[in-house]
Amino acid sequence: MTADEFYCGSMPIYQLDPIHDPRWPKLLERDGRASVFHTRGWLESLRRSYGYDPVVFTSSAPHQDLTSGVAFCRVNSWMTGRRMVSLPFSDHCEPLVNGPDEGSEILSFLRDEVESQRLKYVEIRPLNPILEAAAGSCESGKFCFHKLDLLAGTDQIFRGLHKDSIRRKIQRAEREGLVYEKGSDRALLEKFYNLFVMTRRRHGLPPSPLYWFSNLLACLGEKAQIRIASKGGQAVAGIFTLTHKNSIVYKYGGSDMRSSNLGGTPFLFWRTIVEAKAEGLHELDLGRSDIDNEGLITFKERLGGVRSILVYRRLSKKHTQAFHAPWKSRVAKRMLSYASDSVRIQVGNLLYRHLG
Repeated sequence: MTADEFYCGSMPIYQLDPIHDPRWPKLLERDGRASVFHTRGWLESLRRSYGYDPVVFTSSAPHQDLTSGVAFCRVNSWMTGRRMVSLPFSDHCEPLVNGPDEGSEILSFLRDEVESQRLKYVEIRPLNPILEAAAGSCESGKFCFHKLDLLAGTDQIFRGLHKDSIRRKIQRAEREGLVYEKGSDRALLEKFYNLFVMTRRRHGLPPSPLYWFSNLLACLGEKAQIRIASKGGQAVAGIFTLTHKNSIVYKYGGSDMRSSNLGGTPFLFWRTIVEAKAEGLHELDLGRSDIDNEGLITFKERLGGVRSILVYRRLSKKHTQAFHAPWKSRVAKRMLSYASDSVRIQVGNLLYRHLG
């Protein structure tokens, strides 16, 4: 048995480094379940930004072609404990396993890892509820997930948008002559981040660190794009998207509420849809929403997004409640809403690495 080989039941389990093992991107190219959150670029962004250690567990031996893999990051935090998460800050990360038997063997190995490595828990964030029957697992989070099918015609998709809150705002943006920019340069990043900070302020939350977005752009290359809508040289809305194979993912957004009547955000989503169709992409992944965030859920459904439910699950020695960031309380959110932008940015810089 090698240092990277483990036995659990009848099946050997191996671990590999997805950043450097050349078999990992080849598996992602072959497996239709793989998303941008599995890719080296996303994993390297997590490593650079927050110091997480990416690892993949598989039943494929080192000398074999890779046929399966479950990706994790090891997180070591004095605040939230030692744990493995698949994957931090990722809306979903499907385990790429070959059927229930292999999945069960890897889950059994992960249960043993909680004990042997003295982990607080192991968390998986699948698109499909593969862990619901797993012994020893518990639900750690439930979210709404929306996806828009891009295979229909452009006119059909446009007709499916909500008439008042989406279509009319797109038309208003076009009448107002909003300027559209797309790219990944520093100037666009600064425009986007200013809008993102405004939005997080409205929600009483600290923003993700600027270096997180810089690392995403550096590590994902052309797969990461910023889209900005401006009026009179002033940015009014921005979105941050990721692409992988046939899917484009809406990951982050920000807007200036003083200019919300101009329709900047619906305008950007429509331009994204049109461009994605021109590039031959099949779906727009609108990401997860908190179950109680009715405004965001309604907006995504008025864009034509189809709702499903994401259920995150944990393996642990004892039942562990999902960690709630210190700003989740009503008092903390109110305090942060009154704090200056520089203070909230510092809070985000200090705490986000503990929260993945």
